[in-house]
Amino acid sequence: MASPRHREIACAILIDTLGRLLLQQRDDIPGIMFPGWIGLFGGHREGTETFLECVVREIHEEISYYVPPERFEFLARHDGVDPEVEIGTVRSEFYVARDIPVDDLIVTEGALIIAKPRELVAIESRFTPTLSFAVSAFLKGHSLR
Repeated sequence: MASPRHREIACAILIDTLGRLLLQQRDDIPGIMFPGWIGLFGGHREGTETFLECVVREIHEEISYYVPPERFEFLARHDGVDPEVEIGTVRSEFYVARDIPVDDLIVTEGALIIAKPRELVAIESRFTPTLSFAVSAFLKGHSLR
């Protein structure tokens, strides 16, 4: 029997200057979770960094554009059963960053998916569980503009 795995991650819903969501189509390679699915930019917390420091670092690494910490709005937290890892737990924090200039981005992991809010329904069957959680939390309390 495998031993439980614990992850700590920080991710962000990015919104461009036109109000569209900037999502990540994950690479389709062996060894990664949910290859080819649509997720959020973000990743694993390192060392003693805070979740906010993690999301700032991960976003910068993955889209080659620096978003300062004060531009991230806290969205939600999930602490418990990991919906993406069998017999795992996760502590995750989710943020929103707005007015991201899409023309200035260089995506270094996966591919960029640009979706208008009304287009989300058409692609939601390809969402990772993490993206589903974040979009649900976002739509409960935030406007897209």
